[in-house]
This record gives sequence, C-alpha cells and structure tokens, in this order.
Amino acid sequence: MKIFNIKNGQKALTYLGILLAGILIGWLLIGGSGSDSQEELPTDHSAMDHAEGTTWTCSMHPQIQREEPGNCPICGMELIPMKEDEDDGEAGQYSVKLSNAAMKIAEVEMSTIERKAPYKEVYLPGKVMADERNIAELTARYPGRIEKLTVNFTGQKVRKGQVLAKIYSPELVTAQRELFEAMKFKETNPSYYRATRNKLKLWDLTEAQIDQIEQSGDVDFNFDVLSPITGTVTMRHVTLGDYVKEGTALFEVVDLSHVWVMFDAYESDIPWIKMRDKIKFSIKSIPGREFNATVTFIDPVLNPMSRVAKVRAELDNPRDLLKPEMLADGILKTMLPGSGDQVVIPKSAVLWTGKKAVVYVMTSDHNNMFQFREIELGADAGDYYIVKSGLQEGEMVASNGVFKIDAAAQLKGEKSMMNPEGGKVSMGHNHGGSSEEKKPASGSEHEGHDESSSENTMKMDMSIDENFKKQLTNVYKVHLDLQQAFLATDAAAAKKQAISVKSALDKVDMSLVKGDMHDQWMNSLKTLKTTLGNIESGSDIEKQRLAFADFNDALYSAIKMFGVVNETVYYQFCPMARNGAGAYWLSAVKEIKNPYYGEAMLTCGENKEVIK
Repeated sequence: MKIFNIKNGQKALTYLGILLAGILIGWLLIGGSGSDSQEELPTDHSAMDHAEGTTWTCSMHPQIQREEPGNCPICGMELIPMKEDEDDGEAGQYSVKLSNAAMKIAEVEMSTIERKAPYKEVYLPGKVMADERNIAELTARYPGRIEKLTVNFTGQKVRKGQVLAKIYSPELVTAQRELFEAMKFKETNPSYYRATRNKLKLWDLTEAQIDQIEQSGDVDFNFDVLSPITGTVTMRHVTLGDYVKEGTALFEVVDLSHVWVMFDAYESDIPWIKMRDKIKFSIKSIPGREFNATVTFIDPVLNPMSRVAKVRAELDNPRDLLKPEMLADGILKTMLPGSGDQVVIPKSAVLWTGKKAVVYVMTSDHNNMFQFREIELGADAGDYYIVKSGLQEGEMVASNGVFKIDAAAQLKGEKSMMNPEGGKVSMGHNHGGSSEEKKPASGSEHEGHDESSSENTMKMDMSIDENFKKQLTNVYKVHLDLQQAFLATDAAAAKKQAISVKSALDKVDMSLVKGDMHDQWMNSLKTLKTTLGNIESGSDIEKQRLAFADFNDALYSAIKMFGVVNETVYYQFCPMARNGAGAYWLSAVKEIKNPYYGEAMLTCGENKEVIK
C-alpha cells in the first residue's frame, strides 16, 4: 500500500504541472487581445485607418492619384501620400511652385527686370567695293586703230598721265594738217586758228600735246591714251590691232587707296544704324585682322525682294589690302537712337506661343512660386528684348530652366506655353496605367517624401536613352529635306516630304523615355504631328510655311531637351517671317538659307544658337 500511495502522488504532481503549464500558455496566447494590450498597440490600427483615407500620388506625375500605395505606372517611382493643396498666396491663378530640389535640378536662374539704355550688336554681312568716285572709264574720243599697248593685263598699276595705248587715227592726221594751215593765218584770222586747236581738244588731246605738234611741225600719226588717275587697271577692253570707233570702251582704272564696304541691313536692324557709326568687320580671306569703317550713307529705299537696305561704310586702303568683291562680316555696336532708358528682359526668359510672349515671374515672397504671364515685347536689343507692357522694373523672372517650369505648370493643369488653355493634359500613353482623374486630397498630414527623394526622381527622369537620341536625330535629318522644299518654294514637294518626316516620327520609340521626359516628348510629338498634318493637307506655300515655323519651334524644344547624336545644329532666325513676328529654323550648316522666303530673301537671317 505504501508503494501504491507513492506512485499515485507522483502522478498527481505530474497532472498538476501539466495543468499549470496549460493555463500559462493560454494566458499568454489570449492575453494579447485583452484590453490592456489594446491600449498598448493603437498604432497599427490608426496607421491602417490613415492609409485607407490617403490619396497616393507620384512626385513627378501629380495626375496619377490612387487610393492605395504602389508604383507610378509612368516612371515606376514609389507613390507618396498627397499633401493638401497649399495656399498659393498672391500667385493666384496660373501659378506653379517648385521644390528646392526641383529648382536645383532644373537649373533655374533668376534675372531682375531692369531699366537701361537698349544696346545691341547688329550683324551686317557685306562686301568690299571700289569707291565709285575713284573710277575712271577711258573711251576712244576718235576712231582709229590700236597701234601699241603699254598695258597688257588687268591688275596692272598705273600712274596719272601714264601712256596706256597708242592709236592711229586718219581723222587726227587730217586735223593736224588743218592746224598747220591755220597757223599761217594766226595773226589775220585768230578765230580760225583757235577753232582748229579746240577741235583737237575735243578729241581729248591736251594743251601740251597740241603745243608739241605745233612746235614739231610734223604730223603725228599715233596718239597717246593717258591714264587720268593713279590706280589699278581693272578692265582692258581692247587688244593690239583692234579698230575702235568714237566712244568705244578702252580701259577702266580704279584708285583703291580708299574703298567702300557695302553692308546689308535687315529691315528690323535699320532703326539701330545711324550716320557716322563705327563698324568693325573682318574678312574671311584675311584671318586675324580687324578693320574699322565709318557709316557714310544709309539707303533710303529697301530692296523689295530681299527686304534689306544698303549701308555704306568707308575706310582708307593704303596698301590695297582690301580688294573689291571680298566678303565682310561686320558688327555694329550701338544704342537705339533717342530711346533713353527702357525696361528690358533677357531673351532666354521668353517663351513664344505664336505671336505671344510668355514669362514666369517669381512672386514677391520668393518662395519658388512662379506666375504665368503674357507680355508685349518691343525691339530686339541683342541679348535682350525691350518690354512694352506686362513687366515692371524690379520684378524677377526665370531666365534659365523656363521650359522646365512650364512643364511643371502643364502637369499641374495650369495655363502654360505648351498648354495655353490650361486644364489637365491627357496622358494617353503611360504604358501600364490609364490616365487618372484628379481626386480631392484626403487631408492627410503626411509630409510624403523628402527633397532627396525628389532629386533622385528628377535625376532618373533626366537620363535619355541613346537609342531615343538616335531616332530623334533621324527625324532632324529627314526634316532637312522638308526644309529644301520650302527653299525651293515648292508646295507639292513640301507635302511629300512632310509625309516622310511623319514616318520618321512614327519610328521613334516613346517607351524609351520615362517619367517627366516622356510627358514632354508626348507634348512635342502632338505639335510635330499636327503641324506636319497641316503642311501635308495644305496647298498654299505661305500657309505651309506658317505651319513649318510651329514645327521648328517644337523640334527645337525636343532637341534641346533630349539632344542629338554626332550632329551640329544651327538655330537660325529670320525677323521678317510670320509677318514681322519672326520665325526660327534648324540647319545643318552655318550659312543662312531662309526657308520662309526661298530665293526672294535667301540670306535673310542670322545664327542664334549652336547645338551640339
């Protein structure tokens, strides 16, 4: 019995231990859901509730707005909680705000609007010409035969009074014999004597030559042709043995010690040019030399075909270094006459929408808030425009990174250069997600991602695929054929080449650019195709040229943003195109060949920028 009791006691202890262990485990498992634990872990549920009420968006594509976190279907960036719309303050409508990181990555620079005397460097192409006052044309004053030539080639230097040729003239032989006869009656009939001498003078014989004939008493069968000035023989119209009539051209002699340089001034540049201005110019065939000439004449009438006026400048040429027909590149540094101080703006600050000029003005609190504003511009003043209205002295405008600000405004749905009517732009090609309608913000207090994450996103968006660049380069090359059609003023050829450019555009793989850069390409593509369609469907060459101007604006923006491969692109400007509003085009050569006027004004224009 004793042994039995011991065994039973051991079993009881074992059961008791198992029971206590079960109670402990149950308490541990169930206790976590008790009231005390609920108080200790409120964060999980509050976070869950917060996430469910938050609208998630992309930092680079605010049109993407979803009810749950994830990745942006355009650029792949992780979505962040949307902030409540900030008060725009004084900016009001048509404004956009950039973060500090966005300002840095976009390389935004500001310029203060100031008032100063408009100053401009006017480019004037021209060529050297002989001074028309120093040109001597020698003609035969009497008929005869060229018996001797002392000038045998053009370019020969001659002195005043030097014999150029000798002429045998039967008429002069007869006139000399009449003189000898009249000498016999010199005292009794002096009028007859004077008449015979004057007859010889009419045939360009000098008093010295006539006196020599009288003194010799012999008939001179050959008469000298003398140079009236010191200079260079630029024309020789006769050869030995030629028979010439009275009035036949013999020689042209030019004094090149003083020359003219005739410059072409475009209509828009004429107000900047005045008498006695100094023009510095260079000659391509004389490298390393700079010459100075003084304006002495401005043509009062424009050439109706070229729309240019001739500006004459003069300078001494003691060693005949400058030769007629040499091409000159002149620069005239001047201020607009009588203008006084004017409100001016850097050209880099201006975006163009047709004939309208657009700038982005920073609000007075300088909080990276930019206001869209249309302004009216006056004359071109070199690196500046004169502002007629829309800006005040002391205001600050973006002068670099303007296109990036405009892109941000477009994405926000504000009025912009690329989207002048405002409103959200449809993102028809987001490759993986549909265009999303804007939803009201949830009021979440989340600050979202920081500036560093924004900077990383922008850096990612700024990287351009090399294949995309090559495809865009091909579009640029094909468009040069379209440009040739406009140079030839051929509407039918322009229609045909527009189709070729559209085909090249269709081969550009838009999926190779991501994020913000993708959006910008889609906007450029829309303009490019629209303008090409207008060219293709048109038959009026002038209307086609207007569309071509808009096409060039869009192509320039695309090339500036994405770049080209192994190409030097010249960005050129004609101030007369678009009925005086001016228009740009892209060229593979520095030489100006204006597609907006063709042969009528082929050289009207200037280089504004070189893109490599």
